[in-house]
Amino acid sequence: MKKALITLTLLFFYTLLSAQNDDNLNFEIIENKEAKGWSVFSNSDVYTVAYDSVVKQKGKVSGSILGKGTKDDYKALSYSIPADFGGKKIKLTGYLKTENVKEGWAGLWLRIDPEVGFDNMESKEIEGTNDWKKYEIELELASKAETIVFGGLLVGSGKIWVDNFTLTVDGKPLDQAPAKELNKAQKDKTFNNGSNITFGSLGSNQIENLELLGRIWGFLKYYHPEIGKGNFNWDYELFKILPTFQNAKTNSERDTILISWINSLGDLKPCNTCKEINEDAVLQPDLDWIEENNLSKNLRDKLRFIQTNRHQGSHYYIRMIRGVDNPEFKNENTYSDMPFPDAGFRLLAVYKYWNMIHYFSPYKHLTDKDWNSTLKEYIPQFINAKDELEYELAALKIIGDVKDTHANLWGGKNKILEQRGENRPTFHLKFIENKLVIDDFYNEDTPQNDLKIGDIITHINGQLVEDIVEEKQAFYPASNQPTRLRDISFDILGSPNKTLDLKIMRNKKTFNKTIDLYNPEDIKGYYKWYKAEKGRSFRKLEDNTIGYITLNNIKNKDVKNIRKELINTKGIIVDIRNYPSAFVPFTLGAFFTSKTVPFVKFTNGNINYPGEFTFGETLSIRSKGETYKGKVVVLVNEVSQSSAEYTAMAFRAGDNVTIIGSTTAGADGNISKINLPGGLTTMISGIGVYYPDGTETQRIGIVPDIEVKPTIKGIQEGRDELMEKAIEIISSKKID
Repeated sequence: MKKALITLTLLFFYTLLSAQNDDNLNFEIIENKEAKGWSVFSNSDVYTVAYDSVVKQKGKVSGSILGKGTKDDYKALSYSIPADFGGKKIKLTGYLKTENVKEGWAGLWLRIDPEVGFDNMESKEIEGTNDWKKYEIELELASKAETIVFGGLLVGSGKIWVDNFTLTVDGKPLDQAPAKELNKAQKDKTFNNGSNITFGSLGSNQIENLELLGRIWGFLKYYHPEIGKGNFNWDYELFKILPTFQNAKTNSERDTILISWINSLGDLKPCNTCKEINEDAVLQPDLDWIEENNLSKNLRDKLRFIQTNRHQGSHYYIRMIRGVDNPEFKNENTYSDMPFPDAGFRLLAVYKYWNMIHYFSPYKHLTDKDWNSTLKEYIPQFINAKDELEYELAALKIIGDVKDTHANLWGGKNKILEQRGENRPTFHLKFIENKLVIDDFYNEDTPQNDLKIGDIITHINGQLVEDIVEEKQAFYPASNQPTRLRDISFDILGSPNKTLDLKIMRNKKTFNKTIDLYNPEDIKGYYKWYKAEKGRSFRKLEDNTIGYITLNNIKNKDVKNIRKELINTKGIIVDIRNYPSAFVPFTLGAFFTSKTVPFVKFTNGNINYPGEFTFGETLSIRSKGETYKGKVVVLVNEVSQSSAEYTAMAFRAGDNVTIIGSTTAGADGNISKINLPGGLTTMISGIGVYYPDGTETQRIGIVPDIEVKPTIKGIQEGRDELMEKAIEIISSKKID
């Protein structure tokens, strides 16, 4: 119960470390019953967080935590700001009020990341009932500080209120804090207005040389100690060497230029802390290219020496998120003021992305293509892009090659969205039995154009749907085909126009129909597919004998009532054909098991040896309270993604659990954001998620015990065939 209370965060709390731009230190801005910019994290569901307008120390609102935990349970309120200022010490001042705190303590807490300083007031042993009192925490503020995170904490049981936070640096308010001293990388602004790099016609030899440069550029970025210290703006160093590099006439001249470049970075000292590759590593650094690229012995030796004496510890461009260990790609300029980056910056984009995947994707080995071949393939596509659209499409295509449903492309000029069109029909589509089928209308008021649920769309503007899907596939990143079709179905009837001509099949007969399209904002109910349902997350079915739980709108506090109200049912259906609105694998999962059951383990990258991934400890579901004795049936499909898949794995560890449906999205693990020139943003699954026996889940998804897929006939009849099968399993009788 020491430092781990705050430093060990649960898998989905990456956002706690993201800097907030809002000035809402004291809960005064409330949106949708939540304090803007504030987060919560916990290891238990026995706590409730509220924003109290009656009990407060200053202003209109305070933050409160109420719970009945033990000495091993905690809940924390959390707020974060960027450490974009200098100074020697930072002080958190805040007010704390307590009521019946026992079996633990109450406190404020302050943390400076990455691993600069931490204090949670455990030593003050604040217990019992106490009126408002001012407390202070002061920590050393190192220059490497990136994020300041703070808040209030309750360990054990009772209630606390926190309010009136202020932060000061060296005794002065934040707006009077000294400017943060810039390092050498930040001071280099040589190419802020453009790279001035041009390329002529790209021959095969030039592409091969640019491929080699990209590999060496990325290797040095993550391995060379001087770059890891932030002594070079590594983006701009590329532009400094490119003109000379392009003029190399022979391999010997090329290698001499590269050796001179490496020497200019500074001498390396022998590394006494660098470890050998872990013999149990799941993935090892892929550096075979050093021996396979016809390099001179001098250059190979130089690169191998850097590998042996590589950077260790805190790195300017990369770190692993505390408590989760997915990569955070730091200090990566988005260059958002360059919507169409010049040729040098476009080359930089493919170099950045390829190397991020090469060294820090836990799933690089699961791509369809050999990742080693993609850099050479995409260099000419990025360089030769003629406008924003071609640049975005090249980026989206290489992102698609990673085969990760967490990946996509956002930001920039969004020319792809413009090309696809924003207007949409008034109905929802789904691929069923490999056909594009209308499976719902968004609302009853919108004209349905004589269309019906179950209608099959065979042609769009005269083109076969199958041909359209084939054209679009490369530009829809996804881990598997069902999920790719899920995403294509969202856009396939998108258009910049107001109408579309469709050919429809119904009962084996076809007819043509022109439909109207609308801005989604004007379609009532359009966003219901993306929002949590209203109402209770659980109820009883079948004469109160079967329980039904949907995770779409579940709350942590619901678990206690689910245990109480559904304990005597003969079966429970858990619907995860959605994205869970709360994290319940360990709380609701504990209801379904009578013992401690291992259910998942993770691989994590290594900034001290980029490219190496090793397994961490296996996590288990532990029984807590009375165990549910009936059958549990979990429903999944291609919509079940990430947290939904993780939750399904946890439930699968239960005593009498059956998973039915179809293969899930195959994208699990905390996400890591990637910024690319032109203001583009993408993401990857940042940790590897495996079953305890080492079976992978990425791309495969959660394979159901019993496969059940919707049918066109079932859709036409308004039936939920997965629900029917679940009831059949629980009732041990077939549904008519």
